Amino acid sequence: MKRLLLTGATGFIGGHALHVLATGGYEVYAVSPTRQQIECPGVNWIQTDLLDEVLVRELICRVKPTHLLHFAWYSSPGKYWTSLENLSWLQASIELLRSFAEYGGQRAVFAGSCAEYDWNYGYCSEFRTPLQPSTLYGTCKHTLQQVADAFCKQERLNYAWGRIFFVYGPNEDPNRLVSGAITTLIKGESFNCSHGTQIRDFLHVTDIAGAFAALLDSKVQGPVNIASGIPVTIREVVSTIGRKLNGENLIRWGALPIPPDEPPLVLADARRLRDEVQWEPTYDLDAGLEQTIAWWKKRISKADE
Repeated sequence: MKRLLLTGATGFIGGHALHVLATGGYEVYAVSPTRQQIECPGVNWIQTDLLDEVLVRELICRVKPTHLLHFAWYSSPGKYWTSLENLSWLQASIELLRSFAEYGGQRAVFAGSCAEYDWNYGYCSEFRTPLQPSTLYGTCKHTLQQVADAFCKQERLNYAWGRIFFVYGPNEDPNRLVSGAITTLIKGESFNCSHGTQIRDFLHVTDIAGAFAALLDSKVQGPVNIASGIPVTIREVVSTIGRKLNGENLIRWGALPIPPDEPPLVLADARRLRDEVQWEPTYDLDAGLEQTIAWWKKRISKADE
């Protein structure tokens, strides 16, 4: 039995990954900083603070995982780009990797970010697009990738680095674009948006969880974009939500300015994920938004009871 340590197990992506991994041949040890847990048969929950080096070593020594999937990071919407918490998570992640290797770990997969790329190029390819992050968050993620790459080569540890692009789906923070548009329009309120000309690469959270599970199971090493590879404008995303909720008239286009430093295009080259990891999404954008809207309707309805 492969013994997997999953960090960030109660987070947006980690929570969705739990069910995939628990049925994928792993003995799953899920880490949470609090007593909060997600009901999932077969999962062993561990409450600990991953920012405490001593507790991390004790955890790895006790579990002795063969596999590591590391999602945990500071992710408060609007704050994580510049938060000094990024420095703490960079250091903690390095110590986690070192302990994992010391106690016999075999394969480690980390969650990176498209923010590692130089967005001036627009099209992001793992081995062609320059890595020149413009934020502290992106810089810390990229630094961790560089350290992990060098360390794993030196210690002959199998590892991969999944760069996440734009995620949406059930249980997303309502302060983010897709969830914000859905919850606002369900309530019949006006939704403020930019003109929506920015082109992005969206992937449903269930698919992101599935892609990481496939990456963990594979022998692929190094960076892999976790994305659809399909360009879509912000306007198309929000318009689709408005149409499905009969709220197109509530969308206030141009009410929010596009920041001068926001890139017009951020799109992934997803060929490595498709061809080498041999993984394909299960949701297209239309079906993914339909499922997400249904989830939010149910949740809001229960909250109003």
